[in-house]
Amino acid sequence: MSSSPSSSVVEARKALDNRLIEIRRDAGLTGDELSARCGWHPAKTSRIQSGKSAPSEDDLRAWCAACNAENQIPDLIATARAVESMYTEWRRMEPTGLRAAQESVAALYQRTRLFRVYASRVIPGMAQTPEYTAAVLRSIQRDRVPIDDVEEAVEARLKRQRMLFSGRHRFGLLVEEYVLHTAVCSSETMSAQLGHLVTAASTPTDHGRYWRVGTTAPRTPSRAARAPLVRSWRPQPRHGCPTGAQGWNVTGSR
Repeated sequence: MSSSPSSSVVEARKALDNRLIEIRRDAGLTGDELSARCGWHPAKTSRIQSGKSAPSEDDLRAWCAACNAENQIPDLIATARAVESMYTEWRRMEPTGLRAAQESVAALYQRTRLFRVYASRVIPGMAQTPEYTAAVLRSIQRDRVPIDDVEEAVEARLKRQRMLFSGRHRFGLLVEEYVLHTAVCSSETMSAQLGHLVTAASTPTDHGRYWRVGTTAPRTPSRAARAPLVRSWRPQPRHGCPTGAQGWNVTGSR
């Protein structure tokens, strides 16, 4: 599977790769040792772990057998099939433009009450500003989609956002700190985007605080996208964040 323009597909794929890495580490195996047990070249293990090559169902079975984790096989295969289905659906929709892709998930978003999102490349879509969304979708359209309907796609996503902010939905976002510095747009747009994220994370509803934002360990930031608003975030240990992650409280909030 080649890289998909859909950030949700990319994140789902990376989550599967990370699970395989965790299974190998839990078994106490190096990449070379796992490769030897599976009977393939170490380069294949490296490609799977880095996301450059999608594992087949037979690869998943061999991986789990080598790690004595056969109980993980059904769930991993189901996850891999779901990722492949997402990718296939996106590619099918590409010729019709980006607006169709945005509208295709509206009903699913409306039914969903709790969102758990991991983001390693861009701010999650439900927390994006119009300008940030336009920058992300424009880069996708320019590289892969022949139809230029970015403005319509942005409006479709904003319509979906307004539905999500009804107060009936809850969000748990785990965002790599790298994302907060990545130059996918201008510095002004990124500064406004970070301010929007701060506001969303600190806005209560009738049901209490419905956004929870966390970040993984920081990576080297892109100097072009550094924004002063990042300094208004305080890292705090927070219950419920994955191991190795930190919770983030907005300055002045609880």
